[in-house]
Amino acid sequence: MIQPRTLKGFRDYPPDLMLQREWMLEQARKVYRSYGFAPIDTPALELTEILLGKGGAETDKQLYRFTDHGGRDVALRFDLTVPFARFAAENIGKLSTPFKRYHMGPVWRGENTQRGRYREFWQCDFDTIGTTSNAADIEVVLVIHDLMKALKLDHFAMHINNRLILNGLLEELGLADQTKQALISLDKLPKIGRDAVMQEMAEKAEIAPPQAQRLLALAEMAGANDDVLARLKKDFGGNAKAADGIARLEALLATVARAGVDPAMIKVDLSIARGLDYYTGTIYETFLTDLPAIGSVCSGGRYDNLASLYTKQVLPGVGASLGLDRLLAALEELKVLKNVSTPAPVLMVQFSAEHLGDYQKMARSLRAAGIGVEVYPEAKKIGAQLQYAEKRGFRLALIAGPDEFAQGVWKIKDLAKREERAAAANDILNVIQTMLMQTML
Repeated sequence: MIQPRTLKGFRDYPPDLMLQREWMLEQARKVYRSYGFAPIDTPALELTEILLGKGGAETDKQLYRFTDHGGRDVALRFDLTVPFARFAAENIGKLSTPFKRYHMGPVWRGENTQRGRYREFWQCDFDTIGTTSNAADIEVVLVIHDLMKALKLDHFAMHINNRLILNGLLEELGLADQTKQALISLDKLPKIGRDAVMQEMAEKAEIAPPQAQRLLALAEMAGANDDVLARLKKDFGGNAKAADGIARLEALLATVARAGVDPAMIKVDLSIARGLDYYTGTIYETFLTDLPAIGSVCSGGRYDNLASLYTKQVLPGVGASLGLDRLLAALEELKVLKNVSTPAPVLMVQFSAEHLGDYQKMARSLRAAGIGVEVYPEAKKIGAQLQYAEKRGFRLALIAGPDEFAQGVWKIKDLAKREERAAAANDILNVIQTMLMQTML
């Protein structure tokens, strides 16, 4: 016998989680489309040369890489941004710019599994390429905000920074040559702590303790957004890169506030660096305030040079990605998911096979009106069928036995309230629609 089990870092999704997952995908799709982002898809498998060196040495180690039957060196994509850069470079002649796309699909990273972090997980990306305008960076914040709201999440905070500020700070500290490793280490600050980051900077980037301490002091700078930016201007405003990054963040904050987003939901956070190498400008991380330790659930940034690896045409881009499975894991941990394992709100109770045609006829008429109905397959005792309905999360049960058929009526039972009402066959649709609306309130 083969023991049934999943690989480490991979998981199954039973109906209750899969229904929630599909609902989240649909909400993301609606929000992205409302901003004009169009869908694309790319293969799960790419030539390894397309992916190598784009996310950094650590990401390269995490690739699921192998030789295919044709002897080609291939790998599973580790995110959706690098394949998009390849796609854009390959198809730019057919696309008008700026080009806005969204892409939802699984990605794979052979990393150590952690709380809410898997080796196979879905990302829900949205990106704009073909413009360096700060308006595109600003729109990312608006999309993230609306996405979180569409997912019925009110307690979240969007942390923003700009790689230009970080690069400018490193220049001022005489660390321009160690930028890559310094930012990789800095990005680990919330995960491994100050001492471990300093040690890693010393060992991997040869950054002296005084320099590392000053960099970390800047990263840990706290206070209101205006105060943080004012202090940066005072200390580093003379650096052209830092000044540009500060100005972009100031414009972003002013614009989203004018657009109606609560300024308290946005935090200038100099500690976020985003570990991937390709980011060049504004960067974003979104945290659930009720469970910040699970990490960012929606992240991204500006990447102005990524597509240049595949084409001579300049294709700057900016975007972000919803980490679907990490967010789902967070909602599981917060115990806010509904225990529902059926997509249909109505269970049709079966009294006898004699009336199966009548049950199916009524069920088909309700489905035609957009109401999902499952017909129970056996004529079991009504108690057993109602127990099944409650366990699966049905909202209503539709009941008709010999007496009801003789009277030309049906009974509709609200399973949560344990209330029942009768209705004539020609009025069933209206009654069920009303009761379903009431169960949602």
